[in-house]
Amino acid sequence: MTTATVGTMLPRDLPAHQIVPFAQKAERLGFDELWVVEDCFFRGGFAQAAVALASTHSIRVGIGILPAPVRNAAFTALEANTLAELYPDRLRLGIGHGMPVWMRQVGDKPASILTMLDEHLTALRTLLAGEPLEVDGRYVQIHGAQLESPAAIAPPVFAGVRGPKSLAISGRSADGTILAEPVTPEYLVAALADIDATTPHEVVAYNVAVVDDDASIARERARPALEWIGEPDWAPHITPLPFADEFVALRARSASRSEFIAAVPDEWIDLLALVGTPTRVRDRIAELHASGATSVVLMPAGEDPLSQLDSLARAL
Repeated sequence: MTTATVGTMLPRDLPAHQIVPFAQKAERLGFDELWVVEDCFFRGGFAQAAVALASTHSIRVGIGILPAPVRNAAFTALEANTLAELYPDRLRLGIGHGMPVWMRQVGDKPASILTMLDEHLTALRTLLAGEPLEVDGRYVQIHGAQLESPAAIAPPVFAGVRGPKSLAISGRSADGTILAEPVTPEYLVAALADIDATTPHEVVAYNVAVVDDDASIARERARPALEWIGEPDWAPHITPLPFADEFVALRARSASRSEFIAAVPDEWIDLLALVGTPTRVRDRIAELHASGATSVVLMPAGEDPLSQLDSLARAL
């Protein structure tokens, strides 16, 4: 049975000189995992993961997520396998179909994101398992490729997705699923129903997190980091919630994201982020684990993420 874990996320805009100290501090404080992101146009996922792995001893490092449309599955496998050989059983690999606006920016938005993702996940897992691959798909064409020295422990491949059809693909074609923030117990239950995996399947839950002895301070520090969740792409996260209709109506009458998030009631913030005292956040983490998350990832919010690790670690 998979052990429930707690990780943290390396912020995408963290100054480069703080990447190594952040990774080392996360390990020292007792986080089980460190997740790095590959958002356009910040930093590359593999480069960040390699630095984090090389500068730490045991913490697992996840890449969450790489956009599949801009990558060749064989070369993604090559990069991932290299890290898995060098740092056995420490890499976790996340793949998604990419944010549509970013994929359009770089001219790589496929006609069928579902087919593309399914083909990429299947090819990647086959190669990382050390098996030969012969496939002539719509998006993935690989003929006779096979890793020369597959890692003794293949890194698990996660799909970073949110919609029902994509979650179903994750359930049948990936080792696990990464759910972007905000992840509530209600969203977890709905997502797991869509995943419907017939084999062991891990679920990584991202959430904005602020720990403070004053719950109101924690809530207000987290609030700006949630301003995007009123946009259409986040609908699957919100629909299962009891206040979903009110939430949608509030966003519709708000002139901007900042106006919207400023008007979100405190009790909604308490459910949409992991905020409050160490005990409160610890209880929320346990609730997410009980609802099906195998890993809960705390995303620092606000200024000075390096110092925030100390407060987040109080909830471990």
